[in-house]
Amino acid sequence: METKLARIAEMAKADPKVRFTSIGHFMDAQALMESHEAMETGKATGIDGVTKESYEENLESNVTNLVGRLKLKSYRPQPARRTYIPKDEKSMRPLGIPAYEDKLVQHALKRVLNAIYEQDFMDFSYGFRPNRSMHDALKKLTEVIQYGKISYVVDADIRGFFNHVDHEWLMKFLELRIADPNIQRLVRRMLKAGIEEGGEFEPTEEGTPQGSVVSPILANVYLHYVLDTWFTVTVKKQCKGQAEIVRFADDFVCCFQYREDAERFYAALLLRLEKFKLKIAEEKTKIIAFGRSAEEESKREGGGKPKTFDFLGFTHYCSKSQKGAFRVKRKTSGKKFRQKVKAMKTWIRFNRHIQQQEFLKTIRSKLSGHYRYYGVTDNFSKMKSYYFQTINLMFKWLNRRSQRRSFTRERFYEIIKDFRLPKPRIYVNIYE
Repeated sequence: METKLARIAEMAKADPKVRFTSIGHFMDAQALMESHEAMETGKATGIDGVTKESYEENLESNVTNLVGRLKLKSYRPQPARRTYIPKDEKSMRPLGIPAYEDKLVQHALKRVLNAIYEQDFMDFSYGFRPNRSMHDALKKLTEVIQYGKISYVVDADIRGFFNHVDHEWLMKFLELRIADPNIQRLVRRMLKAGIEEGGEFEPTEEGTPQGSVVSPILANVYLHYVLDTWFTVTVKKQCKGQAEIVRFADDFVCCFQYREDAERFYAALLLRLEKFKLKIAEEKTKIIAFGRSAEEESKREGGGKPKTFDFLGFTHYCSKSQKGAFRVKRKTSGKKFRQKVKAMKTWIRFNRHIQQQEFLKTIRSKLSGHYRYYGVTDNFSKMKSYYFQTINLMFKWLNRRSQRRSFTRERFYEIIKDFRLPKPRIYVNIYE
């Protein structure tokens, strides 16, 4: 399969305007078998209740049956099962969990689309792309501001992006590269499969459900044409000074040398998104002075310190190096920090009675995961705070396992040395 995908990628790279007329046959038994192998165990199930393990009991016959329906064009995705996960301190994020065989088809389709569109996507586009992590996006943004002529930042937020992707526009964008009617039909059926919640069916007239395997690549295709190409071809050419953008999925930051360019872009952005049935969350969007001259600009505007902005869970702020030179720094945003501490508190509270080794194993895993995401240059202090918050939560809730206090704080700090909890450390040097 990899050899076939490599050929598609070569064709797409060689000719940015080539339209692929016959790629449906790549959704064969081999591709679906490989998709099955790629599925993780223990994941949430769709409305079919089928797991990887249960599907595997009759794997060959199941895949043969699925391939047959794809060839006969009788395959129709089932509605996704809606579930919710915490989005922030006040709201929940809806997810659409596909049926198991729909996950396989989506995964196989995603691989084909990736082979084509990875040749088209811009270098400043990150998120749900191979070998382009959120840390890479942070490095790129730092590079743009730290070493460029940037003085202003437009911190924009698209309101409910995944819920408002317009199906007709998305199909038009896909048709610029994909002329195979079988793939077009398949994508349209996926988009229109609907959602099931509490036994009730809800049609999907817009949006790509988060939780869908293929949703991220479709979202990237949409924003490639709506935002990335427009910014590169139109916006940058109309600016008097330097203009840059860094995008991670639907979260993006635009940087400008001159305020007038930033203001002109923001006004144009509202109209651009409206054309494609999207809206800016204006209460979350702002233009701020940010960069080498931000301190002077803030003083001229009657403010104190330069304002900050949040991107990918980090608050970015203007500072100085030990030698007094301008430096972009970042720390865990207050909102994310509170959210992570609350999540840790909830887990400890409801799991304090489980066997100690299992309890400590999970705590270690949670701490390590936090450090690997937030362990970036200049953020050690916030990670240290998270570590001590976790220690304090453990002391509080483990002492409530019985009516009598289990141990004093002094005793707790003595025995905690034996817990071998990972200490905070910097994993990513943003300036490398």
